[in-house]
Amino acid sequence: MKKEQVIAKMKEEGLVAVVRAESKEKGERVIDAIVEGGIHFIEITMTVPKAMEIIEAMVDKYSSRPEIVIGAGTVLDGETARMAILAGASYIVGPGFNLDMVKTCNRYRIPVIPGVMTPTEAVTAMEAGCDILKIFPGNVLGPGAISSFRGPLPQGEFMPTGGVDVDNVEKWMKAGACAVGTGSSLTKGAKTGDYAAVTAKAREFVEVVKKARGQ
Repeated sequence: MKKEQVIAKMKEEGLVAVVRAESKEKGERVIDAIVEGGIHFIEITMTVPKAMEIIEAMVDKYSSRPEIVIGAGTVLDGETARMAILAGASYIVGPGFNLDMVKTCNRYRIPVIPGVMTPTEAVTAMEAGCDILKIFPGNVLGPGAISSFRGPLPQGEFMPTGGVDVDNVEKWMKAGACAVGTGSSLTKGAKTGDYAAVTAKAREFVEVVKKARGQ
């Protein structure tokens, strides 16, 4: 899938699952549960043990399902971005803006979504060629941040991550988010081994996003 297609599909679906886990095995089980629940964009964070191996395994496992798009999150530099791309990641997400990370992704035409918290960071990221900006931490900034950003930057595309739950998705969407990223509220069932709860929560998120968009 080409860069423009990944970005268009992400905005169309409006939902990215952020995966953190204590082990490779748990990470893979969480991903399978999320996919079963209907979320197609999976962001595997670099804080998960053997994250690159998980990316490779999931890309291979879901190779027959092109709607499943595997990406890498918590990427801090260009070196890690390149490793994730070689492992098969279709997009890269960072908690902050790192120019080397962005340059690496642009070089290989891979979508890159850096975290921003201020207008200066947002403008810097846009000037560097970033198509979607991650509002992070979302639970600190709140949905009003997007409205504020879009005042001087109406051309910006923003995706909040951090504190996004089924109870506030509609507020983020109405504020102008092109998509939302959700992690702990989606996957908390996995902490007790309840992967069915993860699947159920994923389904709930899918429905809430559709409702927030009037679909």
